[in-house]
Amino acid sequence: MIIISTREFRANQGKYLRMVKEGQDVVLKTRSEGSFKITPVSEDDSLMTEEQFYAMVNSAIEEANRGEVYEMREDESPEDFFNRVAEDEL
Repeated sequence: MIIISTREFRANQGKYLRMVKEGQDVVLKTRSEGSFKITPVSEDDSLMTEEQFYAMVNSAIEEANRGEVYEMREDESPEDFFNRVAEDEL
């Protein structure tokens, strides 16, 4: 793990971002705001606001209340179920 100041980070952003991308842990330490670990955003991460998240959840609840749901068949594996739902969504 590398601990650096915000001044050092500002002076060498590219260097530290490449290190993080390559798997190195980099922590920014500030005097007044505390410390922050820099992590790359992956495809599995969600970039949305809390407001957007709750809007999506509320929309899904409304769909379920209207009966717009998929039910898994008795003889269906979870993988087959997910594949069927994905095909229907296209």
